Amino acid sequence: MTSGPEDLRDRTKRFALRIYKLFRSLPKSDDGRILGRQLLRSGTSVAANYRAVCRARSRDEFVSKMGIVIEEADETVFWLEFLADTGLVPRPRLEPLLVEANELVAIFVASRKTAKAA
Repeated sequence: MTSGPEDLRDRTKRFALRIYKLFRSLPKSDDGRILGRQLLRSGTSVAANYRAVCRARSRDEFVSKMGIVIEEADETVFWLEFLADTGLVPRPRLEPLLVEANELVAIFVASRKTAKAA
């Protein structure tokens, strides 16, 4: 598990890089490009938006920005599952990314819940 915002910032950046590498390996077909762009957008957005969370100026801003991160991370889970369901990528190849994406969603949801309760 991560121990602080810096570790989580690095973890989300590594996640974005893994998403990028998956995107680059997708079939060059129309559906591969279309689905891949959706995945690339949401998966890299997790890291970019988490950086914005780290710069929040208030608890309310933190909670709001964290909501965006949660949405993007959850959308990334959807696209990973969808790629597996379509057969474009074998599910075993996606499983490590799915585990990481779901762990990130859980971390972000817990963080937002804690911030809201404070």
